[in-house]
Amino acid sequence: MAGSGKTTLMQRIAVYIHEKQKASYIMNLDPAVGKLQYGCNIDIRDTVNYKEVMKQYQLGPNGGILTSLNLFATKFDQVMDLIEKKAGELEHVFVDTPGQIEIFTWSASGTIISDMLAYSLPTVVLYVVDTPRTVSPVTFMSNMLYACSIMYKLKLPFLLVFNKCDITASDFANEWMTNYEVFQEAVKQETAYAGALSASMGLVLEEFYQNITTVSVSAVTGEGMDELFEKMHKVAEEYHTVYRPMLESRVKEKEERDAKAARKRVKNLRKQMAAAGGGQDMNLAAAAGGQDDDEDDEDDEGDDEMEEVKDSAAEFRAEGAGLKAFEPDSDSGDDDGEDDLEYTRQVCSFFSDDQVAKSRFMLLELIVALCIR
Repeated sequence: MAGSGKTTLMQRIAVYIHEKQKASYIMNLDPAVGKLQYGCNIDIRDTVNYKEVMKQYQLGPNGGILTSLNLFATKFDQVMDLIEKKAGELEHVFVDTPGQIEIFTWSASGTIISDMLAYSLPTVVLYVVDTPRTVSPVTFMSNMLYACSIMYKLKLPFLLVFNKCDITASDFANEWMTNYEVFQEAVKQETAYAGALSASMGLVLEEFYQNITTVSVSAVTGEGMDELFEKMHKVAEEYHTVYRPMLESRVKEKEERDAKAARKRVKNLRKQMAAAGGGQDMNLAAAAGGQDDDEDDEDDEGDDEMEEVKDSAAEFRAEGAGLKAFEPDSDSGDDDGEDDLEYTRQVCSFFSDDQVAKSRFMLLELIVALCIR
């Protein structure tokens, strides 16, 4: 979150991977940062001018950051192409997100970026906590609620990083997470309503604490960096065993929903064609629509059927029909298009033995019929 030393930690990571000679990419997604303390390979500021976005769209600081991120997300496929080309040579890809949690976590652009990264590469989320500011039980609980919401929103392996341990050790936080009685004693000192709420939320988050991995670091001194990378690799293993199958399942479910919606649209379109084309076409649409009742038989017709349609069309053109029937009846504005409608019906009758070919010409007949009406 903002002020937790996230950018300073990224600088320390950049120094660490340079010292350890770990080939890595660093990406900055914060368009409002004035000066980066580290060198990055991909910088949103090279693509989007944050101040110009604020000026052009008359936005405030947060609105400018969100809009800049939205604009950058429209081209993020190009970023992924670049990363995927280098993936075989890189050990890590670090992404520095804006400090405002809502801007990245709960925005459409943040979802697009995180999903694209997660589907292409093993992805781990590092949530950086300002340790000195969490000595208050209420503030600590606020941070834990943020962390829990982000983990369940992104559905990715999660690592809780307690930063600034050179100022305040994170032992108290680890004890609060593992021993509810100790946390309850600390909360009793809070007389406000927030204290009672924090005590009750401590019980709610008990399962979250049991499944979370934590690490304590100092972005200034470099303390805990070895442990940070060890924990990152450990958490990354969960990506292959838990999160990757879950992602593939989500993609498969979406494809099935899209296919079902497409079949429904085709069925509705055929009903509309039948209503526009008359009795003969009603029988045709019914024959074609009957195939929709069995969803297992609604796969693509395949290359063989397409070739049959092409051969039949070539034979029809060879008989001299050509496309002359599509010329207007006259140059006057009284053309009613009846000959065009009749022509398309004749084309359909020519393919009387091929229901698939007929269904392809039904769309053309519907267009002509709509033009007449």
